[in-house]
Amino acid sequence: MPTTMTIRNIDAPIKTRLRVQAALHGRSMEDEARDILRAALSTEPAQGASLVEAIRARVMPLGGVELELPEREGIRVPQELA
Repeated sequence: MPTTMTIRNIDAPIKTRLRVQAALHGRSMEDEARDILRAALSTEPAQGASLVEAIRARVMPLGGVELELPEREGIRVPQELA
């Protein structure tokens, strides 16, 4: 069942681009906006690797990287505020 949606506060340059694009395609601004939304949302977002896996995939062919981690210090005592 179709529903109605109102979009407010669209910047003038965006509205102008939508109007021009709709005219180029020979349809109304509403039809053009509907088609843009349909195209943008018709595919599932790509589920890529996590950031760690992506970095590891780039570094491993180069032989990997060994990082020296400094020893952790104890918890510092907070200073007294006057």
